[in-house]
Amino acid sequence: MTNTNLLLAPTDRRPRIAILDDYLDCALTVADWSAVLERADVTVFREAFSDQDDAVAKLQDFDVLAIMRERTPLSRAIIERLPNLRMIAMTGVRNPTLDAVAAQERGIVVSTTTSTPNGSANTVELAWTLILSLARWIPSQDAGMRKGEWQTRLGRNIAGKKLGLIGLGRLGAQMVPIARAFQMDVVAWSPNLNEERAAEACVAYASKEELFSTSDFISIHMVLSAKTRGLIGTEDLGRMKPSAFLVNTARGPLVDEQALLEALNSGKIAGAGLDVYDREPLPVDHPLRSAPNTVLSPHLGFATREGLGHYYTESIKNIIAWLDGKPQNLFGAP
Repeated sequence: MTNTNLLLAPTDRRPRIAILDDYLDCALTVADWSAVLERADVTVFREAFSDQDDAVAKLQDFDVLAIMRERTPLSRAIIERLPNLRMIAMTGVRNPTLDAVAAQERGIVVSTTTSTPNGSANTVELAWTLILSLARWIPSQDAGMRKGEWQTRLGRNIAGKKLGLIGLGRLGAQMVPIARAFQMDVVAWSPNLNEERAAEACVAYASKEELFSTSDFISIHMVLSAKTRGLIGTEDLGRMKPSAFLVNTARGPLVDEQALLEALNSGKIAGAGLDVYDREPLPVDHPLRSAPNTVLSPHLGFATREGLGHYYTESIKNIIAWLDGKPQNLFGAP
């Protein structure tokens, strides 16, 4: 649904813009905001909001929210409590944590950005970082070296092992040539994958049961949706070999979190490399932080200097277009 009566910039004062969830305080340095700063007041929020009431209290005076996808959720309940909101500059072309329909119903401009030119490479690089870190236990061995220890865990080769890919789309397919370079066998499964499509990507098709029971490393590359939420559960994890590792750089809720915690704490699987979680930022007291045999990263898949620089540069262009009264790249536009 698109409202043609779009809200434009105020003319009686300087517009107020909030940049949300800038965890690294880098938004103003990885892109050139000077053209925006000449015409508007910009406030950066580094910390995540504690809850909806906190978000509303801190954002109710702003005209524009520049958001990083899937960080602060902007639900209908929040949007309807922000009386001054006129524009949302979002990154990417989809954001399941943004109720764009609720915004459009109020005439709020929602502008999108293109994907980063090498965005998929960012995530693939991180997936391999986690795989290699698990295979050689790099984080724990690094920590041990700094305490005066020497070789406290025995690593494993990945050559000759089997990589199971959950999802063989743009990201999953880019995992394949790297796996081949490491002399790994590769199998793939997803709800919509078939043998023909797998063959086109030069991998063997496997049933879900076969993939989980035979793979040494399982890497997830699926989009989160109502159909894929909880796609991997207790039964799937129970099929994994005790020597096998699970890597998730896609979305946390694809995996049943409690089932994963049980598999890790009981030693049913060798370990997990995680970049994504059901709740982000991950709470300080979350049990995953103390789960054994894990390598954890704070959703770094797309968070590179180049990637964030691209997203913020595109958002700046959209904000300037809105300030000029000519909003562009509208969400849902053909």
